[in-house]
Amino acid sequence: MEINNEWYHVSSHGAVLFCIAADPDCTINDLADAMCLTRRTVWGIIGDLRRAGMVHVRKNGRRHHYTVNLDAPFLHPVITGCTLRDIMGALVDQANRQVAA
Repeated sequence: MEINNEWYHVSSHGAVLFCIAADPDCTINDLADAMCLTRRTVWGIIGDLRRAGMVHVRKNGRRHHYTVNLDAPFLHPVITGCTLRDIMGALVDQANRQVAA
């Protein structure tokens, strides 16, 4: 039996959010390459996440830096009352430990 691993547990929006949480220094190109999306699509997703208060975007020169707002609500039709910290706090902690090492 062949297993198809071409699907994800989360949407593109969630995947971008997880990628930023795991690697806050990522670029639009990094995200687009990792997810096989266009830069324009990723930029649109980041705009959606920013407007929802889930991602903060800070510009330094020509470079954008992204930070996940762990206090933002986790948006899901069934899972309510959770924040992004509840869902991805361990991932962010792990990424911070790797950067510090």
